[in-house]
Amino acid sequence: METIIAQNVGVDISKATLDVYLHPAGIARKFANDPKGIQALLGWLAEYMVVRIVFEPTGRYHHGFERQLWAASLSLAKVNPRQARRFAEAIGCNAKTDTVDAAMLARMGALLEPPSRPIPNEILDSMKELHVARLGLVKDRAAAKNRHAACRSPLLKRHAAQRLA
Repeated sequence: METIIAQNVGVDISKATLDVYLHPAGIARKFANDPKGIQALLGWLAEYMVVRIVFEPTGRYHHGFERQLWAASLSLAKVNPRQARRFAEAIGCNAKTDTVDAAMLARMGALLEPPSRPIPNEILDSMKELHVARLGLVKDRAAAKNRHAACRSPLLKRHAAQRLA
């Protein structure tokens, strides 16, 4: 009789690849971070009883991954990168490679059992992206105002004023 053990999956997401680690099985794999690679990942994970998939948000690189796995009805736990780093330090994991990070995230999932939360729908996701872009523009405007006030050169003052306009 074969015993099936629940697996926590840690995924380190980068622009080109997904480093994946199964805990406690101790199996590591690498997939492309594109729709075809994510489909291959889903096919591979279908062989296991996956409890949760733990990952850190990585700017725009995690969105496709997150949407495809959510559509496949998998339990996703997006964890704060600072919390993940502190967990790694607490367990004495000082190495910082993609494979080590994936293993650490899987172990974090097993020990801390971070909750799975639904991903925002596409409209809310777009609104959040617009909000973040607006915050960046507001920050840029404040920096330009500060530069404009600090400039002594007429040329630089004109340039700063044009940028503000």
